[in-house]
Amino acid sequence: MSADQSPIYPDLRGKVALVTGIGQDGPSDNDKWGNGAAISLALARNGVKVFGCDINLSAGETTKSRIEALVPDAVVDVVTADVTQSSDVEKFVKACMTKHGRIDILVNNVGRSERGGPVEMSEQVWDSQVSLNLKSVYLTSHFVLPIMEAQGAGAVVSISSVVSTRYAGKPQVAYAATKAAVTQFTKHTAVMYAKKGVRLNAVLPGLMFTPLVQTLAHKYAGGDYEGMVQTRHNQVPTGQMGTSTDVANAVVFLSSDVAAGYITGQKLVVDGGITSSTGRT
Repeated sequence: MSADQSPIYPDLRGKVALVTGIGQDGPSDNDKWGNGAAISLALARNGVKVFGCDINLSAGETTKSRIEALVPDAVVDVVTADVTQSSDVEKFVKACMTKHGRIDILVNNVGRSERGGPVEMSEQVWDSQVSLNLKSVYLTSHFVLPIMEAQGAGAVVSISSVVSTRYAGKPQVAYAATKAAVTQFTKHTAVMYAKKGVRLNAVLPGLMFTPLVQTLAHKYAGGDYEGMVQTRHNQVPTGQMGTSTDVANAVVFLSSDVAAGYITGQKLVVDGGITSSTGRT
């Protein structure tokens, strides 16, 4: 499914979404969208006002420009923020509240995978993985959940991974552990906020064909991009990796109170059947 085929949920129009990691790692032409960029585009197509951040402001501004070119009436703001730092997240949230006065949707999208098991991985890399992949979700929740509780409504969608449920063929112990923690953080907090009108869910993407694959090829496959692409396609029971639009559509669905109002504390797996497979065909 291409980036212009996002389903429309009328109840989302006019709502405000806070999105972390709105930029992307890798090429940003019209055919290539990272998860955060595609999520922001799908929200904008639904009439949602997007307030995004990225540690790389230029990357975030590129996403803003691309969305505005495709959605002329889009309302997209981008600021720079390090979501592992409490002061940055607090400023990010306050800036959104100053602009729009409310936050209806929070999308926790940032994440990174570093190579290694517990022996090979340095303590510094481990700590940075925990901070980026997990602490960021805590920090945004820390500042946004009180706002949503006061509103009596809100939807939080965090991007986890199928790596949180199974070994995926390469050593990435910190990524797997932290993404599993994101899923459990979501489930636990969802129960706490179930009677407060706030829903929390997680999307677990499988192997997705995004610009990030180029970076992963250098990290895990010695720079063999084409080889890594084919390997990843072969690992999926459907024979093809998914796209960032598949992830975005799952996020937008879970953001809609009409479509997903009775869904909270759940994980939505978007993986082409990987987690249902032994990996052998």
